[in-house]
Amino acid sequence: MRKLVGYAGLVVGTVAVAMSVYHIYARLTTYAPDQQALLYITLAFSLVLSFLLWPMRKGTTPDRVPWVDLVLAGLSLACIGYMFVNYDYVVNRFPTADSLSRTDMAVGIVATLLVLEATRRTIGAALPIVAIVFLLYAFAGPWLYGWTYHKGLSLEIAIDQTYFTTEGIFGVPMTVAATYVILFIIFGSFLERSGAGEFFMNFANAIAGGARGGPGKVSVVSSSLFGTISGSAVANVMVDGWLTIPMMKKTGFKPEAAAAIEAVASTGGQIMPPIMGAAAFVMAEFQGVSYTKVMIAAVIPALFYYGALFAAIHFNAVRSGLKGLPREELPILGYIIVRQGHLFLPVIVLLALLLFGFTPTYGAIIATAALIAISWLRPATGLGWRACLDGLRDGAVQTVPVAMACASAGIVIGIVLQTGLALRFTAFLIDFTYGSLLLALLITMVAGIVLGMGMPTTPAYIMQAALLVPAIMKLGVEPMAAHMFAFYFSCLSAVTPPVALAVYAAASIGGAGLWGSGVQAVKFAAAGFIVPFFFVYNPALLFQGPWLPILGAVVSGSIGVIALAAALEGYCLRVATWFERALFLVAALLLIDPNLVTSVIGLVVLAVVLLVQKLWVPRSTVAQGAIT
Repeated sequence: MRKLVGYAGLVVGTVAVAMSVYHIYARLTTYAPDQQALLYITLAFSLVLSFLLWPMRKGTTPDRVPWVDLVLAGLSLACIGYMFVNYDYVVNRFPTADSLSRTDMAVGIVATLLVLEATRRTIGAALPIVAIVFLLYAFAGPWLYGWTYHKGLSLEIAIDQTYFTTEGIFGVPMTVAATYVILFIIFGSFLERSGAGEFFMNFANAIAGGARGGPGKVSVVSSSLFGTISGSAVANVMVDGWLTIPMMKKTGFKPEAAAAIEAVASTGGQIMPPIMGAAAFVMAEFQGVSYTKVMIAAVIPALFYYGALFAAIHFNAVRSGLKGLPREELPILGYIIVRQGHLFLPVIVLLALLLFGFTPTYGAIIATAALIAISWLRPATGLGWRACLDGLRDGAVQTVPVAMACASAGIVIGIVLQTGLALRFTAFLIDFTYGSLLLALLITMVAGIVLGMGMPTTPAYIMQAALLVPAIMKLGVEPMAAHMFAFYFSCLSAVTPPVALAVYAAASIGGAGLWGSGVQAVKFAAAGFIVPFFFVYNPALLFQGPWLPILGAVVSGSIGVIALAAALEGYCLRVATWFERALFLVAALLLIDPNLVTSVIGLVVLAVVLLVQKLWVPRSTVAQGAIT
């Protein structure tokens, strides 16, 4: 991204601040333009900032904007301006029934190309390539066969669907970016400016740094908290990892283990309430439910994910005889709370507003205002007018990649809807799996991981929501469980080899091998791969149903993820034999399943293996293993 200074930096900064201010204003007043106009304005801001800040070629960061990018920014404004000049015509016409004029066609084609190019610049080529493939599919239908066949779309209908309706570029994903995501990103930007990131790290060090494997546990605590600021796994790694990974290596963790811990902990920030990744807001919109409902449903799986990681780190550290940080290097918890503890209050305010029924938009705005006021409880953390301007600017800039991803994903959604691909693919998947839910889930899992390798979580999830989730629901899965399943594996692609972006980022900081770090990350993230299958079959893990089964699921599942960590790390009371590890794994799977019978059997199996570990010490396990 370009680092513009002087006049150019002032102009671009002003545009970014104006973008944030407008979106706050639009949610606070009834005088702002309607929803359709808001989407046009969001895309205009996003396109202009994309071309002014992101260079055409990666790796080049000139301090000026070349004329070609100024032309592209001008074309972006012209294409959106055309929609406002002809606003009544655009919103009142019958899509795909009223013919487009030649000018309409030209504007639609240029705007679509601009969206694809801006997306390529901001998040990479994978998503634009996918969108182009779907556009080609729209025209190639008559030459295909089987479930891929359709009558084909004319160029006019394809452009109409893509740019002039609310089911293409300006569809649900873009709506979510314009109404919810930008406000939460602004909140996170202000939170970061207040010094909350430093507080989260100090707080985590104070409560966990002195324990066995303390720096690894610090990474878990700090990364889960930092997810409140950033919904990006890679961003979490780059902010936390420079401190936690060297600390882990200093206390004895191998580089691969340190990188894996930070990558897995940072990836969990997207699934950890109260502020999850942008895909969670899209999920709420697709289902027609409140974000609060999605947030509540995500609580138990997130706790299992981090609980399993925390336990795995502990077992790994104990087995290797690792210690925590020396007491003199640890911050004092009381001192940290007194000096910086007030910075956690805005998060509590936001959570309370969401739970009490406020919309996410008002919740984010009120929490941001509360943050500015609360920051002045101590002058050292007070947000002045310059810091507020920087927060507004950074919030807009960080929104641009999300908005462009949503716009390009909307192109795919529009083609899927117009060609009827979703219905045919659902029927094909059910026939292909012979109605087997487990096989359909495995296909969805692989698809989520593969899609997430080349694009951010949000568009990867949107692709699954369009094609795979309907098939899972057709097989009897509750909507929330089906969508959450796809969401989880879109997130976990960040730690799944061969393309694991969060692992790559962590490995580069720790000087670790990529493949070794990736394999270790899969072990540490095991709960994330297993728990989604269980909440599909029993929604009690998503806080659905009576309270007693939910409570039972939490208790048995919490024990189960600890047993899972023992199985994968090969340690509990002592180093485990392979047979004992197998028993731990069986107990874990039985306990995570929120069923009374399986939970009781799991407890019995766990009690047996713990008794064996307590009373019998094989010679082969006397020597403690090294960390892997």
